Amino acid sequence: MTHARDRRGRQSAAYDPATVPLPPAGRSRPRPPAGRRPRESLGRSHRMLLAGRAAMVLVAVAVLVATGTAWRQYHRELNGLTFAGVSPEGPKSSGKTQNILIMGLDSRLDEHGNPLPQDMYDALHAGDDSEGGFNSNVLILVHIPGDGSKSTAISIPRDDYVTLDPASCATSPCKGKIKQAYGFAYARAKDKLTAAGVKDALELDQRSRDAGRLAESNTVTKFLGNVPVDHFVEVTLAAFFQIAQAVQPITVCLNEDTSDSYSGANFKKGKQQIDASQAMAFVRQRRDPDQPLFTDLDRTRRQQAFIVSLLRQLSDSGTLSSPSKLRSLLDIAKQNTAIDKSMDPLAFAQRASALFNDGASLYTLPVKDFGTDDAGESINIVDTDEIHAIVRNLLSTGDSDTTTTTPAPTTTTAIPDAAGVVLNVTNGSGQNGLAAQVQEVLTTRGFTRGATNTGTPRDTTLLTYGTGAESAATALATQLGLTATPSTKVEDQTIQLTLGGDARTGPIANLVADQPDSTTTTPRTTAPKTSTTPPAPVSATAPGTNAPAATDLSQMDTGGIPCVR
Repeated sequence: MTHARDRRGRQSAAYDPATVPLPPAGRSRPRPPAGRRPRESLGRSHRMLLAGRAAMVLVAVAVLVATGTAWRQYHRELNGLTFAGVSPEGPKSSGKTQNILIMGLDSRLDEHGNPLPQDMYDALHAGDDSEGGFNSNVLILVHIPGDGSKSTAISIPRDDYVTLDPASCATSPCKGKIKQAYGFAYARAKDKLTAAGVKDALELDQRSRDAGRLAESNTVTKFLGNVPVDHFVEVTLAAFFQIAQAVQPITVCLNEDTSDSYSGANFKKGKQQIDASQAMAFVRQRRDPDQPLFTDLDRTRRQQAFIVSLLRQLSDSGTLSSPSKLRSLLDIAKQNTAIDKSMDPLAFAQRASALFNDGASLYTLPVKDFGTDDAGESINIVDTDEIHAIVRNLLSTGDSDTTTTTPAPTTTTAIPDAAGVVLNVTNGSGQNGLAAQVQEVLTTRGFTRGATNTGTPRDTTLLTYGTGAESAATALATQLGLTATPSTKVEDQTIQLTLGGDARTGPIANLVADQPDSTTTTPRTTAPKTSTTPPAPVSATAPGTNAPAATDLSQMDTGGIPCVR
C-alpha cells in the first residue's frame, strides 16, 4: 500500500499518488500561491522543520566534499561509515566520468536508526524521533567529467510532480512529488518485509531504506532523461546543525533585507556573519511577506550559496589543518551519511575535493507553474521535454545514449584499429553540440562511444591517447589533420579528443557536415532527439527585477561569496 504523511508527518495509507492527475498549467509564469500554502495549519515547530530540513543535507555534503584531504589522511576513521546494501541501477557513465546523486533525507534518526539526542531536537525545532519520514527533500546530481574539466551540480526542486519509480506505488502509473519516491518505496518495502516475518528493527529499517534509495535513484534517472546515476550519497537531518556549530561563524550575502516568521529569518542586505542557529533560518526560508515572488526555488539557491560560503569558511578557518576538528567532522559524517555499496569513499573524496578546488557550476532546474494535487499538497508543474533538453545540454551528452555501444561498421569509412577503443570528446570550440556531433560520426566508424562534455574554451584541437590506443589514435589524427600524443592521464584503450576553435572549420567541420556513407550497413543506436531548445541560464545572484524566477534555469559558480535573494 502506498503511504502519505498525516498531519504529524507520519506515513498514512490515505493517499496513493498513482491516482492523482497532473493539474494543467494555468499560468505561463508561476506565482507563489496567495496567502498560506496548504498544510500551514501544522504546528510551528513542524512547519519550521518542513521548511528547513532539506538544507541540512547540502551542508553535510559540502563538508564531505571539502574534507577530501581529511578522508585520505584519516582513512582508518572511515570504518564506521554506513554502506547501503544496494547500488544505483540503470545506465552508467563511461570512462572516468561519474554522476553522483546527493539525497538529503528528512528522517530524524541517524543512519543507524537511532534517535538523536534531545538537545539536538530542541535546537533543530524538529520534534522527536516520532516525527518526520523519508522524503528526499534535497536532490542534487553532481556531474564529474572524466577529463578533469569543470564539474556541474544540478539541483532538482523537491516538489516537482513526476512519474515515480513503480516500487513507490501499488498501482500504475505512479505519480507524486519527486522527493516522495524514497518514502513511498520505504513504506511499501517495510510493510512487505514485516508481513514476511522480518522482526529485527535494524534489518527492517536498512532493507526498507535500500528500497527507498533505489526508487529515488531510478526516479531521478528517468526524470532527467535516462541520465546515468553511478553512485549516491545519502545524508540525514542531524548533520547540518552539528557542522554549522563546528565551523561558525559563516559569511553569507543577501541582495535585500528579508524576514520570515515561519523560519525565524531576519537578515539585512549585504554580507554578514551568522552562527549555527541563524544558518538554520538562512537555509530554511522559503517565503517573505515583502517579496511576493520568493519561492521554494529561492531556498534552493540559498542552500547552494551557503555551500559555497561554507567551503570558503572551512578553508579560511584552518579547520582542514586541525586533526581534532577533522575527526569531529568525520564522526558527524559517519553517523549521518550512507553511500552505495559499490562506492569507494577514498576515491570519491579525492575527486570531490578536486571538484571544488577546480570550481563547479551549480544549477537549479526551472518549473512551469505551481499547483496542488488531489490531496491538497503543493506541487511544481514541470515540462519534462524541457528538463531533458536542459540536462542534456548541461552534461553535454548531445543526442547520444551514453549507455549504448555502437558496433563497428563494415565499410571503407571505418578507422583502422578503432574497434574496442573508447572515444571521449570534450568541447572547447565554442560551438554548442559539436562534441556530440563529432562523436556520433566517429562511433559509426568503429570507436566505442565514451563521454562528451564541455571544457574550457581553447583555440586548437588536441588528440591524446592511453596505452593500447596508439594505432587508432594515429589513424584518427591522420584523418583529422592532427598529431596524436600519448598521455598517462588518459585511460587504457581510450582516446581523448579535445575540440578547439579550429574545429569549426577544416577536416573536423567537414566530418560533421558530411552525411553518413550510404554503404554503411550497421545501424546506429541513439536516444530520441528532442526539438526543445533549452533555455539559457540566468544568474542566481542577480538582484532586484533581474533576480531569477521559478521559470528560470539559474546558475551559480563556486567563486567568492554569492549574494542571493
